[in-house]
Amino acid sequence: MTETAETVETAEITAYWDAAAAAFDEEPDHGLRAAPTRTAWAARLLSWVGAEEGGAGLDVLDVGCGTGSLSLLLAGAGHRVTGVDLAPRMVERARAKLHAAGLPARFLVGDAAQPPTGTARYDVVLCRHLVWTLPDPAAALREWVARLRPGGRLILVEGRWREAGEGAAPYVPGAASLPWNGGVTAAELSAAVRPLVAALRTEPLSGASELWGGPVDDERYALVAEV
Repeated sequence: MTETAETVETAEITAYWDAAAAAFDEEPDHGLRAAPTRTAWAARLLSWVGAEEGGAGLDVLDVGCGTGSLSLLLAGAGHRVTGVDLAPRMVERARAKLHAAGLPARFLVGDAAQPPTGTARYDVVLCRHLVWTLPDPAAALREWVARLRPGGRLILVEGRWREAGEGAAPYVPGAASLPWNGGVTAAELSAAVRPLVAALRTEPLSGASELWGGPVDDERYALVAEV
């Protein structure tokens, strides 16, 4: 991909998610406003992060944090959260959400594929529903693994979306050329991550309707890897 193409796509992607920020939390799994959905995500995060309840908090990097709903759950569980998102309006809402809850967290505007966090290292890098938007997801995976401390965990909540069938319109101009436009299967993502980590597992989530606010008919899963 040329440098010009990457620049155009980044601008288009930023504009798209900035425009989506105002209504983003209306989706049940985005805003987590319903108690059963929020409780379901909190329980899954606890199991993926691997921290003992009541134990010392972990340093968590939430890449592509959006409006901060997962950051909120993690901060509420006592973890030290840094969120990164390309869209300034998403970051504004994430900051406001954590502030309203009286919880500490750090949010940065920046490229989630290359988080602007300097030399900081983390116990957990979390990413939900992001890799399909990236011009170079393989490079992003290497970058995220490099941000982890020994024994750290990479948690990817991803899927292959129902809307991504043949002939589906790209979500922004040029997105059809993205390597994982429309999502990535668990098998494909596992193959990309496996050489970078010591161990990984995948957890199917399509049948967990409580996470999504109702039934879904596409592939959704979590990949949890350890370095």
